[in-house]
Amino acid sequence: MKFAKRLGGLQTSIYSQLDELRREIVESGKTPINLSIGSPDLAPPEEVRQLVAKYALDPRCYDYTLTRGTYEFREACAKWYKIRFNVELDPETEVLPVMGSQDGISHIFWVFIDKGDSAFIPDPSYPIYSDGLALAEGRKIPLPLQEENDYLPDFSAVNSNEADKAKLMILNYPNNPTAAVAPASFFEEVVNFAVKHDIVICHDAAYTELAFDGYRPCSFLQTPGAKEVGIEFHSLSKTYNMAGARLGFVVGNAKVIKALETVKSNIDYGTFRPLLNAGVAALMHSSDTIIKNRETYQRRRDIWVDGCSLAGWNIKKPKGSMFIWAPVPTKQDSLSFVMDLARETGVILVPGSAFGEFGEGYVRVGLVRNEDILRQAVEKVRTFLENKD
Repeated sequence: MKFAKRLGGLQTSIYSQLDELRREIVESGKTPINLSIGSPDLAPPEEVRQLVAKYALDPRCYDYTLTRGTYEFREACAKWYKIRFNVELDPETEVLPVMGSQDGISHIFWVFIDKGDSAFIPDPSYPIYSDGLALAEGRKIPLPLQEENDYLPDFSAVNSNEADKAKLMILNYPNNPTAAVAPASFFEEVVNFAVKHDIVICHDAAYTELAFDGYRPCSFLQTPGAKEVGIEFHSLSKTYNMAGARLGFVVGNAKVIKALETVKSNIDYGTFRPLLNAGVAALMHSSDTIIKNRETYQRRRDIWVDGCSLAGWNIKKPKGSMFIWAPVPTKQDSLSFVMDLARETGVILVPGSAFGEFGEGYVRVGLVRNEDILRQAVEKVRTFLENKD
């Protein structure tokens, strides 16, 4: 068998290593506490689950919905954006359902990138950004995200010739993995940069509803001129704890939306109708779930940060996302620290190096276990660090 060369560029090794590590921990007799994944452990709203069950039993709900899904779902997305961000969207031309935001993000490269074309990808970043570009055989221009710049790209440091060649830029705030947030003024910079260099902006906004201490993230599309240069992805995965349902949507520039629809119409036949129907209910009637999620993740954040500080591991409290981005507290690289911590305590984190060159020196903590388990994890981490001294 001769597999495609593009497979060699995909980032699978670290996650394979972490899964092997989990099995190793189980075989050693320890119970792993896996904080490496980004999957919510909370349940979707009950009314959403009831609707999935109801429509799943309806024999009329097993038809193709096609790529555009249902008008009702697109309309609900547009209404949600109007209520949440005061952004006007046309459900016919500026909204498209996707099978989770990762589905849409991975295929947006097919819309713009021919072999050898360039795209700006944040570093560190969620792996699908680099992997999606690699599958389209594009060339990555890393955008360093560094602590001294609040994990925002410094556009003044970007090579102008490189920018003129680029066709696409991926951004993501609140950010995975750094948990950084972006002010409205930053998105104004983004729009100006995109206009100057004729670049399409794709903003992954999956975590806008997970924000703490009264902070509320803005939408890229709230920026004047944003709809002329880009699109924004959102997901019901984190907002309503529907990760396994694979339901999200992309909004913004009508030409880009239409082009993405064209690509996807040659790949799939749309999302399962019961999920679209339940998605309408979630978007229109489940604001209480968002509030509960914020409160839950804020408590979890505080348990981890406050508990680790007692062992001298000082971590900044993030304003958003379901992650904590923490400097490695020992004199080790990020992978060595993660491996040692897991083998001695059973607590599994992700090394920052898994997210790119500029992720080295950090680890990502997923706040995906309940408060009691997180407290146990913190105690194990504190004991581990005290023994390292």
